Amino acid sequence: MGTVRHFRVWRGDDTGGSLQDFQVEVNDGEVVLDVIHRLQATQTPDLAVRWNCKAGKCGSCSMEINGKPRLGCMTRMSTFEDNETVTVTPLRTFPVIRDLVTNVNFNYQKARELPAFAPPKNTAPGEYRMQQVDVERSQEFRKCIECYLCQNVCHVVRDHEENKKAFSGPRFFIRAAELDMHPLDARGDRKEFAQAEQGLGYCNITKCCTEVCPEHIKITDNAIIPMKERVVDRRYDPVTWLGRKIFRRDQLDDPALAHASNPGATSDTSTQWHQQGPLPQAAALGADGRMPVAELYLDRAAAASPFGDDQEFPLPPEQLRYQHPTDGH
Repeated sequence: MGTVRHFRVWRGDDTGGSLQDFQVEVNDGEVVLDVIHRLQATQTPDLAVRWNCKAGKCGSCSMEINGKPRLGCMTRMSTFEDNETVTVTPLRTFPVIRDLVTNVNFNYQKARELPAFAPPKNTAPGEYRMQQVDVERSQEFRKCIECYLCQNVCHVVRDHEENKKAFSGPRFFIRAAELDMHPLDARGDRKEFAQAEQGLGYCNITKCCTEVCPEHIKITDNAIIPMKERVVDRRYDPVTWLGRKIFRRDQLDDPALAHASNPGATSDTSTQWHQQGPLPQAAALGADGRMPVAELYLDRAAAASPFGDDQEFPLPPEQLRYQHPTDGH
């Protein structure tokens, strides 16, 4: 036998609704979604809730629990006090369909507006090659389960419905950042598109989206802020600013005209993620088949080591992370 707990669940539709009180049994190890299912089975069979995998990987059971956007299947009842009332409401940012189910079409519309991955024209399928560092750079963003909790908590659209037309939201900023960091993406205007069409400038990096992400993606630090920095690098570069004082704005915005005005200049001086890096080179080996370990001495005090004060240098050879390139790679 479990314990009887007090739940308050929002019931209603797009015309209105209210919180209703329930006394429901809760057993050890259960999550909020288990209790919602018990309510459906025992007290209110017409309660609407969206769910699918019950494993925290589909993002379907997004809801607000005691005012915080969470996944119902990943919020354990043990996190609440025994005498605490658990209040379950639908996502506030999106229109209610019925009970705990909201209309998230806004997100799918923004997904359609984002240009897809554009493979290089001179590379055929099966010939794509990426270095591991390029894979790891954007792999974090691919963990997104599209629960839209970050979209729901973002105050740019949560508190200002009128911003939805011009603002895509955190979920699609990380998608834009992922594509901008992809070395095989042929589009070179990802950051400009994020600024002009996705409303990147609306974000004031409060990091609320990062706080609610169930996959612990560092949305603000690893995606939004780098994208903002690259936009600023292009738009507010001192050389570009001086050029705007000399040439007309349309000449600078048009790469062909800008190049014609200054043949010695490149069309884009901003940071590029798509540059081809140098191929790995095998290090020179000693007679024993090992790499020589060198130590650098300075005649002045150095800055604090990021490895800590207890680390001795040089590192032992067995701790060096180096792998010789093999033939054919």
